[in-house]
Amino acid sequence: MLLDHDPARSFVPYPAAQVPHAPQGPLAGLDFGVKDLFDVAGYPTGGGNPHVLARSGIKAVNAAAVQLALDAGARCVGKTHTDELAFSINGRNAHFGTPRNGAAPDRIPGGSSSGSASAVSNGLCDFALGTDTGGSVRVPANHCGLYGIRPTHGRIPLTGSLDLAPSLDTCGVLARDADVFARACAALLGEDAQQRGRPRLILAEDVYALLEPEVRAVHEPLLAALAARPQGLARATVAQPSFDALFTAFRHVQGREAWQVDGALIDGDGLQLGPGVKERFAFSREVTDAQYTQYSAARARFRDTLATLLGEDGVLVLPTMPDVAPRLDEAEETLDAYRNRALRMLCLAGLSGFPQVSAPALRRLRCGAWMRRSASRCWDRRAATAG
Repeated sequence: MLLDHDPARSFVPYPAAQVPHAPQGPLAGLDFGVKDLFDVAGYPTGGGNPHVLARSGIKAVNAAAVQLALDAGARCVGKTHTDELAFSINGRNAHFGTPRNGAAPDRIPGGSSSGSASAVSNGLCDFALGTDTGGSVRVPANHCGLYGIRPTHGRIPLTGSLDLAPSLDTCGVLARDADVFARACAALLGEDAQQRGRPRLILAEDVYALLEPEVRAVHEPLLAALAARPQGLARATVAQPSFDALFTAFRHVQGREAWQVDGALIDGDGLQLGPGVKERFAFSREVTDAQYTQYSAARARFRDTLATLLGEDGVLVLPTMPDVAPRLDEAEETLDAYRNRALRMLCLAGLSGFPQVSAPALRRLRCGAWMRRSASRCWDRRAATAG
């Protein structure tokens, strides 16, 4: 990395490499970090696992998303830590530790884009690239008090990055400042396919019902303000047929694809996996082709249902997480239970492929009080600007 010090343990301590960037552009003067799933010329790509790192070698070509930021004038200052093989949303890594949460140092930063969120929330860079499969940008954005986007699936190219579950994987952006966030998103997203009018806001009532009372209370004033707007705030039930059914579909689709990506490496090389990640891959190993087909069909039905609800102008208003960020000393079993609760909300984006922007509602809790906007496909730039 190019920084002189890293008190938050956000960056992987690779030897510094100068990564050429455009001298001018919309992101000139901004520094960014890159999750260690993306290739950066002059650095290895470790994926949060020592064995993967040892096999990597030094990369000669930048990942496509990294190159977009460099071409826009931003300076890459290093590669940030990731949860192991990106298969976690907690921010812990059994091999490399836990980056510091700049908003709440006594709580987990969230993952798997843990180092990216840590670097931005601790002021070590202006924005950072992450990936989001099941929540890996949205969760650390929530926990660390940042803006974050999971774009429409396929909107930002993932060429030159390590996969987890290709039909769910996306490249996202994290930033502290709304203007920096909008600029970074504009550089990576390009122009929306269609120019659209004023969005129709829809409150996801069933998602709000999952919130802990303390978190729900923080959101009430903002929801009241949205409802008082001339356009009003419509209400809808989103999780069809149920949260449990959607979570089950997501878990099986993600698991099957994750095993297809990493199974040979795990079995062939005897990878030593950390707690939580090991158990998730054990589940993934057992997902059958028939189950993948079954749950992929369920996914398609949900996507069609949500697309009908949103239409051409609908934007969902919903919370990112059901509760505040867990404390650093929580047991692995407690964190896994928290993860399973959260994924019932987070999986809506992965299953639909629609973009979501996380933006701070209020900072009173200082450890996760967020709202999220979920928009119909190809509203990415508009959603990022409005977030």
